[in-house]
Amino acid sequence: MFRFFKMIKEEMDVIMEKDPACKSRLETLLYPSLWAIIYHRIAHWFYNRRMYFIARWISQRARHKTGIEIHPGAKIGRRVFIDHGMGVVIGETAEIGDDVLIYQGVTLGGTGKEKGKRHPTIGNNVLIGAGAKVLGPFKVGDNTKIGANAVVLREVEDNSTVVGVPGRVVRKEKKEKPTVEEQLDQIRFPDPLAMQICRLEAKIEALEKKLAEYERRLKEYEALQHSDNDKRGV
Repeated sequence: MFRFFKMIKEEMDVIMEKDPACKSRLETLLYPSLWAIIYHRIAHWFYNRRMYFIARWISQRARHKTGIEIHPGAKIGRRVFIDHGMGVVIGETAEIGDDVLIYQGVTLGGTGKEKGKRHPTIGNNVLIGAGAKVLGPFKVGDNTKIGANAVVLREVEDNSTVVGVPGRVVRKEKKEKPTVEEQLDQIRFPDPLAMQICRLEAKIEALEKKLAEYERRLKEYEALQHSDNDKRGV
């Protein structure tokens, strides 16, 4: 029981730490993330004891109250914060590490009706942006950022930044653990489309320089030929 209340305090603290809109610990009681995690801890306890119906009943009740759907079989670490939370879906075999930040509309789902492990494993200190979909039984490494609306379909190494559809790693940084400010930063994401356009522009500029050089040489050659013809009287 002491561990349970310690967990609740940790969840309250992480909400205050990561949401500047929260002004007091009392206000955290109004956050759906807190209640979704509390309900899930209880449902998961029943699920582990094979009381599947009551576990699912608790999780469905939490879904109606919070807008966050977490299957009672999912494994969730400490200090997980689901900001806003509406429309978040976490599947049965999903595993989430410690200090993970999840925004609204995120899905940690499977890709079919296969048995066994079919949902992703999320490492520690991971940020999953609004609307992102992580689909399949692979791992997303520690200290990773997944951009808003990204669709991740394959394993992601530690310290990566993933954006796009399908998700692509656009940056890798070696860092033990990001600060709260670094984890919350969702603006300074590299834009792979803009990067590709810049590369294409650089190639076009280089080709234009080569073409201009060839045109210059051709004109010099034609002028030289014309001069030789004049000398021969042709």
